[in-house]
Amino acid sequence: MLTQCQNIFASQAGLVSLAALYFINGGQQMKIVIIKGSPHKNGSSNMLAEQFAKGAQEAGHTVIEMDAAHRNIHPCLGCEHCGMDGPCAQKDDMGEIRDALLSADMAVFVTPVYYFGMSAQLKMVIDRFYSFTCKLSGKHMKTALIAAAWDSNADVMPYLVEHYKKLCRYMNFTDCGQILGTGCGTPSMTKNSRHMIDAYQLGKSL
Repeated sequence: MLTQCQNIFASQAGLVSLAALYFINGGQQMKIVIIKGSPHKNGSSNMLAEQFAKGAQEAGHTVIEMDAAHRNIHPCLGCEHCGMDGPCAQKDDMGEIRDALLSADMAVFVTPVYYFGMSAQLKMVIDRFYSFTCKLSGKHMKTALIAAAWDSNADVMPYLVEHYKKLCRYMNFTDCGQILGTGCGTPSMTKNSRHMIDAYQLGKSL
């Protein structure tokens, strides 16, 4: 798959230099896209995301929040119409998320933990990266993970984290931090947890 991406980049070398796809922030203002994958608009993971956004905005960054869970987005069909370089055969709201990501410097993945992984709503968005995998991986974006789970067990987050880390390696993402909100089963539990401060501080530190 990566070879196919490299071939696509090579064919476009006369138009776009790969070096131009690299963005080094070095204290510069970033455009950050937050992709929310929770079916609960006022749920715990979104509460943590709001604190992250607050900190990032105070640090001077532009934040765009995209509620993927409540948009018209369908699963990847695996039809190969896109050839990993678009356009996707499906005409839905994923186009907005695609355009936002391709113009951003950082992406933040926000999800509740369902059966030890990310929500179906967020996974659907990530699966749809397929139609622009080459463009997205070529950006070398910064990313972060924000997750909320009811349990506080030591084994509740590792499976999601490993999935995220593998995604970062495959897509050439640079992980800037993870807010792993254990013990965040309800909004009131989350509001009184240390994770709210941690999320704000992560955004502020960028």
